[in-house]
Amino acid sequence: MNERLLLEAAATLGYRLAMAGAETFRVEETIIRVLKTYGYQAEAFAIPNCLIVSIITANGKPMTRMRRIGPHGNDLDAVEQYANLSRRICAEAPEPKIFLNWLQHVEDNRRSYSLNTQAAAFFLSAFGFCFTFGGTFPDALGAGLCGLIVLVVDLIMEKLNSTQFFRTVIGAFSMALFAYFIHSLGLVGNADATIIGALMLLVPGLLFTNAMRDVMYGDTNSGLNRTVLVLLIAVAIALGTAAALKISTDLWGAPIGTGLMDYGPVMLNIGCFVGCIGFSIYFNIHGPGILVCAAGGVLTWSVYLLALHLGVGVIYANLIGGIVASVYAETMARIRRFPAISYLVVSLFPLLPGAGIYYAMAYAVENEMTRFAQKGFQTAAIAGALALGILLVSTSFRIWSNYAMKKKAMH
Repeated sequence: MNERLLLEAAATLGYRLAMAGAETFRVEETIIRVLKTYGYQAEAFAIPNCLIVSIITANGKPMTRMRRIGPHGNDLDAVEQYANLSRRICAEAPEPKIFLNWLQHVEDNRRSYSLNTQAAAFFLSAFGFCFTFGGTFPDALGAGLCGLIVLVVDLIMEKLNSTQFFRTVIGAFSMALFAYFIHSLGLVGNADATIIGALMLLVPGLLFTNAMRDVMYGDTNSGLNRTVLVLLIAVAIALGTAAALKISTDLWGAPIGTGLMDYGPVMLNIGCFVGCIGFSIYFNIHGPGILVCAAGGVLTWSVYLLALHLGVGVIYANLIGGIVASVYAETMARIRRFPAISYLVVSLFPLLPGAGIYYAMAYAVENEMTRFAQKGFQTAAIAGALALGILLVSTSFRIWSNYAMKKKAMH
């Protein structure tokens, strides 16, 4: 057995999972489980920017491999493909050289959408979610165009090797300034709804979800690291939109909306479904999984709306929605044998507080600090409620899975 080659293969598998956007616990557990298949005692330590893997060799000496992890992607299809590969490796335990060949085969055959399809996804995401925030059809069309601006800025900033923080500031500023401009021309009636629809594309949904799951699985360092990054991106969104609002107010005057629409549940769910289809493509989900993920988003949104209709407060309604999204994700993961993160991140997206970030920023720019503080605390409370919902369900499923595995081992 070529131990050095085996260690390299296991570390590469974990590295590619991390780069695709997998949770820290999934990266570590996959590496340890694969190496255990070959009879090696292994240790794996992962944080968002580093991976360290060690084994005890046949002669009793430790061997370590470290990989530097760069900016993470949103490639949930790759997470699924590498998770499936890890199960195959554990079942067959091929020679390390074959292990590496299988890894390369998956890498060479990774699926991705064309630029045109990605553009359609960005348009649909912003277009659909604009309706959930009360926008009219012209507002939704404007939001879709703003979504395309976010994509163009993202592609340009990626070529310039820009940091995610600066990329988010520029993206938020560009699309918000465009929204205020077309509002000044009378092409859209509600600049707020237009901006918030496109703003959902900048909300770090996968990062937020992974942060909560990392904390739940005891990976506190990774969870805190991701949480800080989530907060920084929220600040970047606020800075970009605030700058756009200040400039547009100086140029065209303060935007005055024509009034948001009060849609019924059917229209709201249609908008949510369209937006979730776009986000499923955005996260590089393929095949029937797109509809499964979008259905989870509609289910979560429907339960949230029902809770509000029954008089439940906003915070508790988000907690209930977070629980429903998590139960749906964990259930689909076991039925379809794919990682739960693919279903959870899209199912949870309709509840992520993009609107709260925007309105808190607007109040700050208008120097209404009391309302800014109220909206800021409410936004933080919503994020906390969603996190609590994820933690409760994921912890319960993990306890049950461990119990079932121990019970099976005893028999």
